[in-house]
Amino acid sequence: MTKLARFSLAGLTALGLALAQGVLTERNLSVALAEEAALAAMQKCQADGYRVSVVVLDRGGAFKAGLRNDGAGLHTFDTAWKKAYTSASVRVPTSTFAQRVQTAPGLASISGVIALGGGLPVSVGNEVIGAIGVGGAPSGEADEACAKAGLDKIADRLR
Repeated sequence: MTKLARFSLAGLTALGLALAQGVLTERNLSVALAEEAALAAMQKCQADGYRVSVVVLDRGGAFKAGLRNDGAGLHTFDTAWKKAYTSASVRVPTSTFAQRVQTAPGLASISGVIALGGGLPVSVGNEVIGAIGVGGAPSGEADEACAKAGLDKIADRLR
C-alpha cells in the first residue's frame, strides 16, 4: 500500500469515527406508554377521591399525553405540566427538588420549574426518558402516589 493510500485510509477512518460521535441514539418514551401511565395515574387518584390532571412528557420536555379529570380545578393541568417538566429537567422526583429548594432557594428561579411534590421521572435503568406529573390532589404526597401508580403500570416495559 502506498503512503498516500495509507494516509487516505487513516483519514477516512478518523472521519468515520468523528461522524459516528456526532450521531446520538437515545431511548424515549412512546405515546402508547405515556397514555397508559397517564390513565393509570388518573384512575388511582379517582379511586382515592381526587379530581386531578396528569401530564406525561418525553425526555426533552415534549408533550406525550395528558388528561384532566371531570371537575378538576382549572390550574391542575398547568401544575401537572410543570411537575413533569421539573422532574424531566432535574431528573429527580419533584418532592426531592422541593427539598433542595429549601437549602438552595435560587433553584426555584429556574424557568418553568415548580417545587411541589407530584412529579416523577420515567427511567430505564439510570437513563431518564420522560416524566409524569400529577396536580390537583390535596397534597404533593397524594399527587406523587398517583404518579407512582402510573409508573407502576408501565414498569415491566421500562427495562
